[in-house]
Amino acid sequence: MTSAAQRTTVPPPTADELTADELTADELTADELTADELIERARALVPEIRARAEETERNRAISPQIIARIREAALLRTTRPKEFGGFEYDATVALEIALTISAACASTGWAVNGALSNGISFGHYPIEAQRELWGGGADPFTCACFAPTGSAVPAAGGYVLSGKWSFASGVDHASWIRLGALIKPPDAAATPGDGAFFLLPVGDVEVEDNWFVYGLCGTGSKNIIVHDAFVPAHRVLRFADTRAGDTPGARHHANPIYRMPLLVLGATLLASTAVGAAKGALADYLEMTTGRTTRGALAGGGLAMAEFATVQLRYAEAAAAAETAELILVTDLRSAMARLCAGEEITIADRIRSRRNQAYATRLALQAVEALNASTGGAGLQLSNPIQRAWRDVNAVARHVSLNWDAVGTMYGQYSFGLEPRGQY
Repeated sequence: MTSAAQRTTVPPPTADELTADELTADELTADELTADELIERARALVPEIRARAEETERNRAISPQIIARIREAALLRTTRPKEFGGFEYDATVALEIALTISAACASTGWAVNGALSNGISFGHYPIEAQRELWGGGADPFTCACFAPTGSAVPAAGGYVLSGKWSFASGVDHASWIRLGALIKPPDAAATPGDGAFFLLPVGDVEVEDNWFVYGLCGTGSKNIIVHDAFVPAHRVLRFADTRAGDTPGARHHANPIYRMPLLVLGATLLASTAVGAAKGALADYLEMTTGRTTRGALAGGGLAMAEFATVQLRYAEAAAAAETAELILVTDLRSAMARLCAGEEITIADRIRSRRNQAYATRLALQAVEALNASTGGAGLQLSNPIQRAWRDVNAVARHVSLNWDAVGTMYGQYSFGLEPRGQY
């Protein structure tokens, strides 16, 4: 393993890849798959995703076969507008799918969960951008770097974008990427103004292969470099619009799901990776511990692990934490969907509370895997051990700025005490 970053330029999609993008596009209509059928399709993928989890980690990327299976199952169409061959199911269906896949492999879940949420968040863009993404039955895999570490200068008909971004999860399979940047006036000495998300074909960016990490290894969350790429105005979405869900796409689509504020949805699906991984670790722990006996170097061998009170308590603690975390995410998302469907506004107070709960659910998932991993003994040292992998993956999720408890918890406290919240909501 090398620590030196290797730079590569992603070539345009091959003919085979384009065919994969359009898989089942002509055959599926919004009436052919119920929400339950989509969730069952996700569950049917679990054995293969789980079997490939160690390989995914070792290769630092999801296998093309898994991406193909996800397309074949039509999961990327879960929340996509019907206008573009999607099913327009609400975010709670996407959350159920996200939890299911993350329980099998957190790296696969992390990348797929982002692509799932894009069915709604790309629906925020002007309709011209949506036609480019999904027109003609295309079924693209997408990724994003949200932090505005680039700059964009206004130009005729759009902007010229430059910069460097980190954590482009799933970029190895993506054909489109969304990048956050601050808009800079043409005068180089002027202070940057508003921020926006810029949507580009992956062929317009350079990928820096620097993803050598201890958790979420299989996400392939590499650096992105852009040198003076032109982005037309219809592929630009202002941060301010996405926060409240008042976007060009929301005004085009009748379905209220497209008024979902960006972080209410996106950060919930990010947190679902941690919660799903904790649930998967629970199942693995039960399977591995049932019937296992001690080797007994000091205390005598042949004792049933399941008879130890500490083992029983660790499992109970982890189960309670993981189930509570899931309940928090599901309840909040259902509440947000109910408000939107009733024509109500999702207020700043709602959004900040949602942010608190997303971070707290992640903290509970971390508590769950800490309890399990602490009682795996020497077997837990193996990199192949799924509980240890989940422990590393959930620790990695908890480091994300959108889910870090200290950062998000203090933002909630600031708002509660009447102070200006410092953070994204």
